[in-house]
Amino acid sequence: MTTITTRTVEYPADGLTMIGHLALPAGVDRRPAVLVGPEGPGLNDFQRRRADALAELGYVALAFDINGGRWFTDPEEMLAHTTPLLADPDRMRGIGHAALDVLRAERRTDPDRIAAIGYGTGGAIGLELGRDGVDLRAIATVNALTTGRPGEAAHIRCPVWAGVGSEDPIMPPAQRDAFTAEMQAAGVDWRLVVYGGALHAFHHPPVDHTVRPGVGYHARHAQRAWHDVVDLLAECLPVTE
Repeated sequence: MTTITTRTVEYPADGLTMIGHLALPAGVDRRPAVLVGPEGPGLNDFQRRRADALAELGYVALAFDINGGRWFTDPEEMLAHTTPLLADPDRMRGIGHAALDVLRAERRTDPDRIAAIGYGTGGAIGLELGRDGVDLRAIATVNALTTGRPGEAAHIRCPVWAGVGSEDPIMPPAQRDAFTAEMQAAGVDWRLVVYGGALHAFHHPPVDHTVRPGVGYHARHAQRAWHDVVDLLAECLPVTE
């Protein structure tokens, strides 16, 4: 296994002090970089491990924060925080740009080769960065088939991959159709993978607190979705030694 280094990074965004997790591959050269966005409850060890896994593959990776260091265990409290955020593209973009600035400031980052992947709210933030015209090499979103303001998807300049569970009540077929119609109308290079039998947040291992109905882990599909994301990065943002 490749030796990596990690550190905590604090930075301001959305009126909060965000606490991100930066993972660096071995060496001193510049590398392609990836933003890793968390779901609504916030940044936890799952996304930190995802950043570490990307660093082991040779990427600089920043698992960014959306809740000022908090990880919500109460679903209602989480919804009270994330619902207004998801309804405000400018707030999402502000959070995304702040994280992007941190990632670009890292001396190991090649600022011309950056991708964004995200889960739930973090995936929606990645999509908003694309709609804002940010020069990304790829966007991957799991459980976040959110649509944007009319016409802004035309600003997306990279391939978009989306994954969703077939039984996800939070991202139902009507939402999938709206998302894919937006991408298609904008001329985006998009793809959608529907994982049969999976619920919302199927990628996330079980947690020790109450979760919303319609949420559940699917081990096989979680692994498949991760492999699909890694394949997207290999295609659009290859690591060259």
